[in-house]
Amino acid sequence: MKKVFKIIGITLLVIVVLLIVAPFIFSSQIEGFVKKTINKNVNAKVEFADLDLSLFRSFPQATVVLSNVSVINNAPFEGDTLADVGELTLEMSIKELFKGSDEAKKIDEFKVNNAYLNILVDSLGRANYDIAKVDTTANSAQTATDTTGGLILDLQHYEINNSKLNYIDKGAKMALQLEELNHSGTGDFSLDQTKLDTDTEAIVSFEMDSVNYLSRNKVALDAVLQMDLENMKYTFLENEAKINQLPLTFDGFVKIDGDDTNIDLTFKTPSSDFKNFLAVIPEVYAKNIENVETKGDFVVNGMIKGTANDTYIPKLDINVSSNNASFKYPDLPKSVEDINLDLRILNETGIVEDTYLTFNNVKFRIDQDRFAANGSVKNLMGNMLVDLDLNGTLNLANLDKAYPLDMDLDLNGILTVDASTNFDMNSIEKEQYQNVKSSGTANIKNFSYKSPEIPNEVKISSAKVNLKQGNVSVPELNLTTGQTDLQATGTIKNLMGFLFTDQELKGDFNVKSNTFAVNDFMVAQTEEKAAATSEESTAETAKTEKVTTGEEAIKIPSFLDVALAFNANKILYDNLKLTNAKGKVIIRDETATLQNITSDIFGGNVALNGNVSTKTATPTFDMSLDLNAINIAESFNGLELMQGLAPIANALQGKIQTNLNLKGNLNKNLTPILTSLAGDALAKILTADIDSKKMSLLSKLDEQINFIDFDKIDLNNLKTKLTFDNGAVNIQPFDFKIKDILVKISGSHGFDMNMNYKLDLDVPAKYLGNQVSSTLSKLSGSSLENTKVEIPVGLNGTFQSPKINLNMQQAITSLTQKIAKEQKDKLKEKGANALNDLINKQLGKNKQDNAAITDSTGTAKPTKTVDTTKTQEKKIEDAAKSILGGLLNRNKKKKDTAQ
Repeated sequence: MKKVFKIIGITLLVIVVLLIVAPFIFSSQIEGFVKKTINKNVNAKVEFADLDLSLFRSFPQATVVLSNVSVINNAPFEGDTLADVGELTLEMSIKELFKGSDEAKKIDEFKVNNAYLNILVDSLGRANYDIAKVDTTANSAQTATDTTGGLILDLQHYEINNSKLNYIDKGAKMALQLEELNHSGTGDFSLDQTKLDTDTEAIVSFEMDSVNYLSRNKVALDAVLQMDLENMKYTFLENEAKINQLPLTFDGFVKIDGDDTNIDLTFKTPSSDFKNFLAVIPEVYAKNIENVETKGDFVVNGMIKGTANDTYIPKLDINVSSNNASFKYPDLPKSVEDINLDLRILNETGIVEDTYLTFNNVKFRIDQDRFAANGSVKNLMGNMLVDLDLNGTLNLANLDKAYPLDMDLDLNGILTVDASTNFDMNSIEKEQYQNVKSSGTANIKNFSYKSPEIPNEVKISSAKVNLKQGNVSVPELNLTTGQTDLQATGTIKNLMGFLFTDQELKGDFNVKSNTFAVNDFMVAQTEEKAAATSEESTAETAKTEKVTTGEEAIKIPSFLDVALAFNANKILYDNLKLTNAKGKVIIRDETATLQNITSDIFGGNVALNGNVSTKTATPTFDMSLDLNAINIAESFNGLELMQGLAPIANALQGKIQTNLNLKGNLNKNLTPILTSLAGDALAKILTADIDSKKMSLLSKLDEQINFIDFDKIDLNNLKTKLTFDNGAVNIQPFDFKIKDILVKISGSHGFDMNMNYKLDLDVPAKYLGNQVSSTLSKLSGSSLENTKVEIPVGLNGTFQSPKINLNMQQAITSLTQKIAKEQKDKLKEKGANALNDLINKQLGKNKQDNAAITDSTGTAKPTKTVDTTKTQEKKIEDAAKSILGGLLNRNKKKKDTAQ
């Protein structure tokens, strides 16, 4: 007995060892087999990060796990990702591992987790999933039976978990998207006849020919299919589908016959309760429908029968109906009653263009307000023919009192519609609006709208729309919001094209306003940001909250192509106030073009032309402005641009006119980014008084150049030209006078207020004092009125913290040259002695004769002669230094007077 247990123990040990060792033995073999199979059968680049073989995971089955599998297309879709699979699991019998590399291996089960499948069919009908290699050397009989070296799907079970599928057919103008896809099936695919039990859930979006039929609708299907694998026929046995929460049951079959797919299906709602209608509504808006009181019926039934191929679609007959129904939510005060629906989708030929939709006697009532619609849409897949009638009155305030909109808005107002329209889509797309037959009116009174998305409640006291042929006129619109009031009239040229296609909204409007406040239409952005968790939270967790960025991000709508002629008594923007504003604004291609805009501002007026564009990530502008007789101080305080272009304007009181041409980038609130500006300006000061105390630069100049009273600068009619680029402002040299002192200015500054300027002062001799000026007159031989002293001054640092450099050496050199030149002839006539005497007197030197000087012992010494080594030019230079020193160290006359 012990021997038996020993043998069993050894056997079990050997089995366990083999199970542990086997993956190492077969792993490389399986990996080589997989790669060989892929290369042999697939025309695409297939890669996987890792291959793992386990005999324990699903014992007695062997499990192969491929991680991070990607399939990248070759031409004609080269570089596109066809599939990206997080994990692919294959299960097979252990005995399959012992087959040779040339023998096919049977797969019993597979699972796909976290997959992304991107299917594309281009306009030529080529599909990116057509990646199977074609063996042109093998005949059809061999191909049908040859399974050498491949994989056989002998499935019992399969799963697709948490996956996503995108399907785009450009030729058919169709797009299908499946998100959060979970699908599983159980059946025996080794049999010709078998039952497949499936379970499917997904979020579905579907669009065809620019019409959105499903938008993230939740779809579920539990179905048992009888599969005839030999004849490729699949019959629905037991099934139930749900679209959102609407249940549907199916009967019939689908049979694949070569390129044809034969379909014979019928479906219906299992009950006729009107709650079925509420279930069609997206789940987010149909909460707690089990508690809703309903009356009447809602029935969906239909059939899909025929052949689907490249030429035909199956015939369709789908009906949706409801009669005298009503519903009331228990927590809401009002009910929706007298509901009638009669919708039908029909195709009797199998030709796709012959599909049409009709809706007759669609109506409902809330209190005494009734609303009705009738119409049809023919040729759904071709040149659609639209026929629509709308009639009724609706109190908007009753909408959220009868139905849980679950939106942060407040609507009020009475909408009245009596209109009809008839058109074909080709005419709309080609803007042939003469083919559109429309008539009727729509009115709204006492409309109001509140929402967190807008800063103020919008109120429309009255608005009217008239339809005639393809034109839509707006004879009346009276709107107020915040401080703003608007009265508008105009026309919309392509309302149908805007509503039913992707055309921009085109129109012309005339707008009048007593007050238009731009801030009434600016909304603070919100953004998601991760906030740090509280001290009690773990370091790994974080919460997301909405915060206000404080930046008003203004975007010019891309769907607008309109011209606005406006006249506003007052426009308020930030801290600016414009009056008597008029002009024209054309909004097109995310750009606002301003034409002949005029307005009164800063005690004068402005005229501007140009454009503002938000088409790029950073908004841009290009503008020409004429500012006439504006108040300097007001414009400086109100315009950051003025502060950057002319910082010294802070100390000026008066009027200015200027012509500005500038372009650059804008902030999110459409104000200029100063460092990006480029352009030029021609400015003329009409009248101006200066207060040097209001600017550090002028105050400091007043202190250091004390012979000039800067409060007495005469800037009237001063003209100058500025150019600016890369954050720097360059001033074309100009001059002005302070009394009869000529001042020449040249240089530049930056928008960061750093400056590099030069002042050249031409100072008359009379400002040097009586003694100095008399001496200078004698030196130069000119009258005081004609004698000038040139003094260059350098200005650096910033306007708030200036550095002033009096270039004394240059001044001395200039004065020396002037004296020497003017005395050249005079020196020849009077001789050098007279000049030496005058110079020595100015320098405070006493003349010395050649008489002997007695020392302390009474011994006579020889007299000391005048130093003859100092040249005449040197003496003149010393005299110039003395003169300039006296000039710059004098006190102001106004200070002397004050004392």
